[in-house]
Amino acid sequence: MDTVSTDVRHSTVEYAPGLHLDIVRPKDPPQPLPAIVWIHGGGWRLQDRTASPDLAKHFASAGYVMVSIDYRLAPDTIHPGQLLDVRRAVRWLRSNAAEHCVDPDRIGLWGSSAGGHLAALAGIHSSTLCLEHEEASSVSSAVHAVVDGYGPSDLPALVDLSSPSSESEKRSPEASLLGGPIRDNLAAAYDASPARVAKGSTPPFLVMHGSEDTMVPFHQSVTLYESLASYGNDVILYLVDGFGHGFFNPGHVLELGPGLSLDQGHLERDPSAPATIRASTNRWKQFVELHPCASFAAIEAFFSRTLKAGAPVT
Repeated sequence: MDTVSTDVRHSTVEYAPGLHLDIVRPKDPPQPLPAIVWIHGGGWRLQDRTASPDLAKHFASAGYVMVSIDYRLAPDTIHPGQLLDVRRAVRWLRSNAAEHCVDPDRIGLWGSSAGGHLAALAGIHSSTLCLEHEEASSVSSAVHAVVDGYGPSDLPALVDLSSPSSESEKRSPEASLLGGPIRDNLAAAYDASPARVAKGSTPPFLVMHGSEDTMVPFHQSVTLYESLASYGNDVILYLVDGFGHGFFNPGHVLELGPGLSLDQGHLERDPSAPATIRASTNRWKQFVELHPCASFAAIEAFFSRTLKAGAPVT
């Protein structure tokens, strides 16, 4: 890794009323650094910015400003509120870049589960200056790389619309996000589906999903990959053999609350996890040859290539 300093500085800032972000960065960098914004999981209705990997290790010590954000939770806030919060955090970071040693032209997103979904949505809408229901701003919400970990990408595909509605559907995280069951809120479900709203000219994507995920089926990430690739975007997909849901988080982070341990800590325990890999463009074939396994090292290498000026293919 390209280590700037193992001595990191921690700070917490309110970036919007009632919403905070944690910043972990090398203490005295000689120049502005690329930033990575972590977006936590929890089904859009649980957890906060503290549900994150070890941000000093992943990846402040490798020369990034790591930022972990709160966003408003469902069901009190429904889509697109969470997406607008992510974009607002990016604008805050860009507006305050000099104070926090951030290069405003090198910002990436990294999310887990619901956070992966939000990272994907924010990446796809990156070039749009102002979304519907969003306050006008002259500051861009653009990002330059996205890592999506096992996030839902096609909400209508999560239910069988030909079958009667069930109680589990009505109580699902997606129902909380949309303000009611998917079948009763299809327009919002399409709008909240990264695979459905994908378009061209998005930043590069790295998508990771476990083959044994029982919370979000892995074909959700396959659908996102295929949708982004169909528009000619740079996107890589790792389908990780034997992994379940939640593997970006360390062992002590319980995304869905006590008693629901999921598969947290798995990527840390198994840094050579085999995976089925797809790359959409020739530009990334050398990268996946160099990184044939899912790992934090592969994630950092992706961010290095997309966010670090003049970075080699490593």
